[in-house]
Amino acid sequence: MAGTDKSNLVENGGASDTLSLAVILVEPQMGENIGMASRAMLNCGLTDLRLVRPRDGWPNSKANNSASGADVVVDGARVFDTTTEAIADLSVVYAATARPRDMIKRVMTPRHGVPQLRKKADVGQACGVLFGGERAGLENADVALADVVLQAPLNPGFRSLNLGHAVMMVCYEWYQTGSEAPAEFLPEGRTRQATKGELVNFFERLESALDDSGFLHVLEKRPVMVRNIRNIFQRAQLTEQELRTLHGIVSALRP
Repeated sequence: MAGTDKSNLVENGGASDTLSLAVILVEPQMGENIGMASRAMLNCGLTDLRLVRPRDGWPNSKANNSASGADVVVDGARVFDTTTEAIADLSVVYAATARPRDMIKRVMTPRHGVPQLRKKADVGQACGVLFGGERAGLENADVALADVVLQAPLNPGFRSLNLGHAVMMVCYEWYQTGSEAPAEFLPEGRTRQATKGELVNFFERLESALDDSGFLHVLEKRPVMVRNIRNIFQRAQLTEQELRTLHGIVSALRP
């Protein structure tokens, strides 16, 4: 269970119950795939799992095994006889499918469609996404119940997805709409990024050492060489710890 820290567990997509997304698996076949879908859901803070006629019955120990600790999702799953019953309390339903359908239905990618779904949840509408079984996906009758079709822009010659992969694709987009994580950040355990003042202090010390060694002896070229050297280190986005290491290198190389 690498990457698991239950002290930081987030449920309902990082928001209140009103912003939770229901994941409805219609006629899933294998308990293992239900477990992997559950794992994907909890990765994204979601717990509302609904099963319509699971082939191998429910509960299913194989689902718990493959969920890798996402037992809160598996154990809380609700089973329904029909898709209509499974979505009866929802106001907005999307259907995830890779196959084109012979019906007039709005089709969106997860990247663009899920944020719109989240906006509907923001104003209090209960939302869910339908996923079909492993053998043939959703039936047309199920898709007809949906407001929008979600279709990922994948390789047109091979769009087949594992059930867990499909659930992760949609749940990830849902989670990102409510995430305040920066687009780029230092990995855990690394020190903070060096300040510009710390960088300039290092630059001046390095340049002094290079002057003493004779590396910058051509005076007319010195400004350009100094600028190039500084740009090398600027691009590296050095941390405070890395800068201390570089100071140590300069100290070791000076006579």
